[in-house]
Amino acid sequence: MESYTGFAEVYDTFMDNVPYREWAQYIRKLLEREEIDSGLVLDLGCGTGSMTEELASYGYDMIGVDNSEEMLEIAMNKKEKSGHDILYLLQDMRQFELYGTVKAIVSVCDCINYITEEDELEQIFRLVNNYLDPGGIFIFDFNTEYKYKEILRDETIAEEREECSFIWENYYDEAEGLNEYALTLFVQEKGDLYRKYQEIHLQRAYTLEEMKARIEKSGMKFVAAYDSYTEQAPTKESERICMMARECGK
Repeated sequence: MESYTGFAEVYDTFMDNVPYREWAQYIRKLLEREEIDSGLVLDLGCGTGSMTEELASYGYDMIGVDNSEEMLEIAMNKKEKSGHDILYLLQDMRQFELYGTVKAIVSVCDCINYITEEDELEQIFRLVNNYLDPGGIFIFDFNTEYKYKEILRDETIAEEREECSFIWENYYDEAEGLNEYALTLFVQEKGDLYRKYQEIHLQRAYTLEEMKARIEKSGMKFVAAYDSYTEQAPTKESERICMMARECGK
């Protein structure tokens, strides 16, 4: 079962609790500190383009990369409505290619956790370093082991909306550091008719130390880590960590 096929259609409905605008303001503040207030910025794992659109509204020349055609179709619809000049590319983030370098690369909503092999994570970081301008900035977030182990655990989550509903069955394998959730969706199509979709999502838990090590090994320089989208340092109970790294030679 492929991820983000049936889910793409209702992704924004179930992600309406994500404060994309506030996160974009936070990212913009970090970039402006690095004197990046314009120019090319890549949204890696852009999904339906919510963050891409927010950053485009600040005047950045945005590129969005995602490997889900269904998600990019929705992103393209948003682009048509907003009028923003965004380039969307259907690519796997493990092998993405750009026409040149960019001033910054961002990746939000725990896209990085979907990379379950450490060598593939390092490959992505090497590509990021390769496509950043000299001294360019990489900002990304990831879910912590604490979140998988203590919050999501072996829980079942269900939510019903007027036009769709879902059942999320979560399982965290502590020994392997892998979090799997089986997603069952019921999406309304016509009248009282609902179509059922099933997807399996797999994410890996990484520690802050592992992320720092992969950043350094890829050629980038670790700059900072924060407790989610705040100015505070991460703690043992941080559920999401934001990291910033800098291009440091090819």
